[in-house]
Amino acid sequence: MFIHPSAIVETAEIGEGTRIWAYTHVMSDVTIGANCNIGEHCFIESGSTVGNQVTIKNGNMIWEGVHLEDGVFVGPLVIFTNDLYPRSPRLPQAQTRYADRGWLKPTVVKQGASLGAGAVILAGVVIGEYCLVGAGSIVNRSLPPHALVVGSPARLRGWVCQCGLPLVFTSAAAACARCGLQFIKTGSSVALQQAVHSQAF
Repeated sequence: MFIHPSAIVETAEIGEGTRIWAYTHVMSDVTIGANCNIGEHCFIESGSTVGNQVTIKNGNMIWEGVHLEDGVFVGPLVIFTNDLYPRSPRLPQAQTRYADRGWLKPTVVKQGASLGAGAVILAGVVIGEYCLVGAGSIVNRSLPPHALVVGSPARLRGWVCQCGLPLVFTSAAAACARCGLQFIKTGSSVALQQAVHSQAF
């Protein structure tokens, strides 16, 4: 494990091989897995979690209720949120709303998903396994596994392999040109062919 001398790290829950770079602040009550790389000028708030093999590029703020599963990539300056109707808790008219944690809307980025630079992720969504969110996209709804989305708001533009390469479907089947994994498309979802077969038995 490596922690840059200028970083402020208040949690002991950090896995082996993880690197935390300059001017990053990790609060208490944060769990970070093994073999992660957390870039400069990041802030990770209490009540968030980071899995194993996660890459968080420079300038990211991971707020309470944001959960990054194993193998997630967060590009530079991605914006997370955790409240759909934010007000200052110090505003007298909003103090009742913030008297408990009911306002908090957790966000989950599932295994292997990638968030492009400057993407905005609204509170309460689930980004499916191995999704690829294009740079600058605004995600305001949950996404299925392997989805490729771009735009504001983010719209489905295709599907991607676990390795990140776009998939080209012939009828309902596709094989990745780079790694050879095979996929089946059923309606608006895509699944690894081996996983589909294993579920049938």
